[in-house]
Amino acid sequence: MAIATCIEKPTIIVRRTVALDAAIPKGTVLQISSSPNTVTASSGDNEKFGGIAVEEKVATETDVLSIGVALDGTWQMTCTDAAITAGQMVNLTAANSVAAAVDADFENRSLVGRAEQTKDANLSIRVRLMGY
Repeated sequence: MAIATCIEKPTIIVRRTVALDAAIPKGTVLQISSSPNTVTASSGDNEKFGGIAVEEKVATETDVLSIGVALDGTWQMTCTDAAITAGQMVNLTAANSVAAAVDADFENRSLVGRAEQTKDANLSIRVRLMGY
Protein backbone atom coordinates (compact mmCIF):
# COMPACT_ATOMS: atom_id res chain seq x y z
CA MET A 1 0.00 0.00 0.00
CA ALA A 2 1.10 3.55 -0.68
CA ILE A 3 2.27 5.83 2.09
CA ALA A 4 0.32 8.94 3.11
CA THR A 5 1.10 12.23 1.35
CA CYS A 6 0.85 15.50 3.28
CA ILE A 7 -1.68 17.99 1.84
CA GLU A 8 -1.87 20.49 4.74
CA LYS A 9 1.08 20.79 7.09
CA PRO A 10 0.65 19.30 10.58
CA THR A 11 1.01 21.50 13.66
CA ILE A 12 1.13 18.72 16.28
CA ILE A 13 4.33 16.69 15.90
CA VAL A 14 5.51 14.43 18.71
CA ARG A 15 8.49 12.09 19.18
CA ARG A 16 7.63 8.39 19.28
CA THR A 17 9.92 5.48 20.12
CA VAL A 18 10.74 2.99 17.34
CA ALA A 19 12.62 -0.31 17.22
CA LEU A 20 16.39 -0.23 16.64
CA ASP A 21 16.15 -2.12 13.35
CA ALA A 22 12.90 -0.56 12.10
CA ALA A 23 12.67 0.80 8.56
CA ILE A 24 9.99 3.50 8.50
CA PRO A 25 9.65 5.67 5.38
CA LYS A 26 8.36 9.23 5.69
CA GLY A 27 4.55 9.12 5.34
CA THR A 28 4.13 5.70 6.97
CA VAL A 29 0.88 5.32 8.89
CA LEU A 30 1.82 4.11 12.39
CA GLN A 31 0.15 2.09 15.11
CA ILE A 32 0.72 2.22 18.86
CA SER A 33 2.49 -0.99 19.82
CA SER A 34 3.88 -1.98 23.23
CA SER A 35 3.36 1.34 25.05
CA PRO A 36 1.56 4.61 24.32
CA ASN A 37 4.78 6.17 23.03
CA THR A 38 6.11 3.24 20.95
CA VAL A 39 5.03 2.85 17.31
CA THR A 40 5.42 0.44 14.41
CA ALA A 41 4.09 0.54 10.86
CA SER A 42 0.38 -0.20 10.65
CA SER A 43 -0.45 -3.64 9.35
CA GLY A 44 -4.03 -4.60 10.13
CA ASP A 45 -7.55 -3.75 11.21
CA ASN A 46 -8.42 -2.19 14.58
CA GLU A 47 -4.89 -1.13 15.51
CA LYS A 48 -4.53 1.96 17.69
CA PHE A 49 -3.57 4.94 15.50
CA GLY A 50 -0.14 6.32 16.39
CA GLY A 51 0.24 9.11 13.81
CA ILE A 52 2.05 9.51 10.49
CA ALA A 53 5.85 9.54 10.22
CA VAL A 54 7.19 12.97 9.19
CA GLU A 55 10.76 11.74 8.90
CA GLU A 56 12.42 8.58 7.66
CA LYS A 57 14.00 5.94 9.91
CA VAL A 58 16.46 3.67 8.09
CA ALA A 59 16.88 0.13 9.47
CA THR A 60 20.68 0.50 9.66
CA GLU A 61 20.39 3.59 11.90
CA THR A 62 20.60 1.61 15.13
CA ASP A 63 21.41 4.74 17.15
CA VAL A 64 18.06 6.35 16.18
CA LEU A 65 15.42 5.40 18.73
CA SER A 66 12.66 7.91 17.95
CA ILE A 67 11.08 9.74 15.03
CA GLY A 68 8.79 12.72 14.50
CA VAL A 69 5.14 11.77 14.11
CA ALA A 70 2.27 13.99 12.92
CA LEU A 71 -0.99 13.84 14.85
CA ASP A 72 -2.88 16.38 12.74
CA GLY A 73 -2.83 17.92 9.28
CA THR A 74 -4.54 16.74 6.12
CA TRP A 75 -3.20 13.72 4.23
CA GLN A 76 -3.97 11.88 1.00
CA MET A 77 -4.28 8.25 2.07
CA THR A 78 -4.96 4.83 0.54
CA CYS A 79 -8.34 3.32 1.39
CA THR A 80 -10.20 0.07 0.88
CA ASP A 81 -12.71 -0.55 -1.89
CA ALA A 82 -15.62 -0.10 0.56
CA ALA A 83 -17.64 3.10 0.34
CA ILE A 84 -16.38 6.18 2.21
CA THR A 85 -18.20 9.50 1.91
CA ALA A 86 -17.09 13.02 2.79
CA GLY A 87 -17.54 13.72 6.51
CA GLN A 88 -17.33 10.08 7.56
CA MET A 89 -14.80 9.00 10.21
CA VAL A 90 -12.11 6.54 9.05
CA ASN A 91 -9.98 4.03 10.93
CA LEU A 92 -6.88 1.89 10.39
CA THR A 93 -7.66 -1.20 8.36
CA ALA A 94 -4.38 -2.47 6.81
CA ALA A 95 -0.82 -1.33 6.13
CA ASN A 96 -1.03 2.41 5.36
CA SER A 97 -4.75 2.09 4.62
CA VAL A 98 -8.04 3.36 6.05
CA ALA A 99 -11.70 2.34 5.84
CA ALA A 100 -15.00 3.76 7.02
CA ALA A 101 -15.21 3.53 10.81
CA VAL A 102 -17.89 1.55 12.63
CA ASP A 103 -19.11 2.00 16.21
CA ALA A 104 -16.47 -0.31 17.73
CA ASP A 105 -13.65 1.77 16.20
CA PHE A 106 -14.62 4.73 18.37
CA GLU A 107 -13.96 2.65 21.48
CA ASN A 108 -10.69 0.95 20.51
CA ARG A 109 -8.84 4.14 19.37
CA SER A 110 -8.30 3.00 15.81
CA LEU A 111 -9.83 6.24 14.43
CA VAL A 112 -7.52 8.20 12.16
CA GLY A 113 -9.67 11.19 11.24
CA ARG A 114 -12.47 12.54 9.09
CA ALA A 115 -12.77 12.02 5.33
CA GLU A 116 -12.75 15.37 3.53
CA GLN A 117 -13.89 13.86 0.25
CA THR A 118 -15.64 10.80 -1.09
CA LYS A 119 -13.34 7.89 -1.97
CA ASP A 120 -12.07 8.19 -5.54
CA ALA A 121 -11.66 5.50 -8.21
CA ASN A 122 -7.94 5.15 -7.35
CA LEU A 123 -8.78 4.04 -3.77
CA SER A 124 -7.44 7.29 -2.40
CA ILE A 125 -9.03 9.74 0.02
CA ARG A 126 -8.16 13.03 1.73
CA VAL A 127 -8.26 12.69 5.52
CA ARG A 128 -7.98 15.35 8.24
CA LEU A 129 -6.29 13.71 11.24
CA MET A 130 -7.94 13.88 14.66
CA GLY A 131 -5.06 15.64 16.43
CA TYR A 132 -4.58 13.23 19.35
